[in-house]
Amino acid sequence: MKYHAILLYEIINMKKSTSTSLITLLLLFAALVFVLVSPVMAQDQKVPLLDKNGNPAGFRTLELGDPAPDFDLPGIDGRNYTLADFDHAEVLMVLFTSNHCPTSHSIEQRLQKLVADYSDRSFALVAINPNHPDGLRVDELGFGEFNDSFEEMKPYAELNGWKFPYIYDGDTQEVARAYGCLATPHVFLFDKKRRLRYAGRFDDSRYEPEHTVTSPDARNALEDMFAGREVTVPLTRPHGCSTKWREKRANNVAIMKSWTELPVSLEQIDATGIAALKANKTDNYRLFNIWATWCVPCVEEFPDLADISRQFDMRGFDFITISLDAVKDEAKALAFLKRHGVGPTNRALKRIEKDNRKTNHYLYTGSNQDGLMEALDPEWPGPIPHTVLVAPGGEIIWRHNGVIDGKEARSAIADALTRYWELPAK
Repeated sequence: MKYHAILLYEIINMKKSTSTSLITLLLLFAALVFVLVSPVMAQDQKVPLLDKNGNPAGFRTLELGDPAPDFDLPGIDGRNYTLADFDHAEVLMVLFTSNHCPTSHSIEQRLQKLVADYSDRSFALVAINPNHPDGLRVDELGFGEFNDSFEEMKPYAELNGWKFPYIYDGDTQEVARAYGCLATPHVFLFDKKRRLRYAGRFDDSRYEPEHTVTSPDARNALEDMFAGREVTVPLTRPHGCSTKWREKRANNVAIMKSWTELPVSLEQIDATGIAALKANKTDNYRLFNIWATWCVPCVEEFPDLADISRQFDMRGFDFITISLDAVKDEAKALAFLKRHGVGPTNRALKRIEKDNRKTNHYLYTGSNQDGLMEALDPEWPGPIPHTVLVAPGGEIIWRHNGVIDGKEARSAIADALTRYWELPAK
């Protein structure tokens, strides 16, 4: 702005001089126009929003000994927190974590234990969610029922019994940039003078059982700090889910739009075929939905079911639909499925092919509903829509008759699949 003012001042004063040439005035005016419009022109250039490491403009890496960057962020308890709110503590842990990440989920209980173990020490913890929902695709939310919005932070913290401050940086992500948050979880430990003494992972395990931890890095650093020692291992590499920068939005939107254009097929099926599907001789969980185009509640709930199918697509999960439309209306049922973009992704296709099937979408051909009810769920009262979650081996572990509650369904699926990485089978 100072260059704009200088040029404008020169033009005004030169106009007062009779010796100033018209050409000189025009050149100065052109320079002023260039200065004013060049930022707009720059914005129109296809400059990468993220660098080659996936980090946005303004991102920096805190060095050991650096002061803690200040913040002023809203917490789930309705108040804003700044760095000064933790002045009472000798040691401050700033933990970047998130609602959706399985690695963050894996440390939830170990984090609670650490807080309890240091409750009688001069220690404070503030957890910061660095992510914006625009930075995530729906299929990255398959390890729980929550996204990374501010609104979802409170129920997530309540599920874990968290009592420490949990604050939100997702709107601007300026604090994540200032700290150099690479992933969730990412730990920063500061001494009384708020100088960085440790940065990196919480510990070395991505699994939930505590016995899988062989190097409790953050805890070791805390022990060193409270003992007045230099931290033995002050830097480790964080592991988990990359920070979901808002700059990822355009790419995410393009990918999710491509899903709606995937091919959809519909096959006819009888009660025997449905019984075989329900027997589920795979390692995947199956969500069955019985619907019809003539059923208003079915049409109402279907977009939420389509989202659920995408959300858990990276997991061992199949969304299987069974239409009760008449056989003569098969084309109408198929058009409905196409309109809602539920064609299988490559991941889903691999699961389908492994089970020697061709699709996840079926049209029931039986003359009445009784055979279908007996084959799928004898406890089904009759009306549609009807939805059941079937575990490997065929056991129904959740059912709902009528329009589903999306949160309830997601919670049931997350409970079944688990919210963190499972230990490899021995």
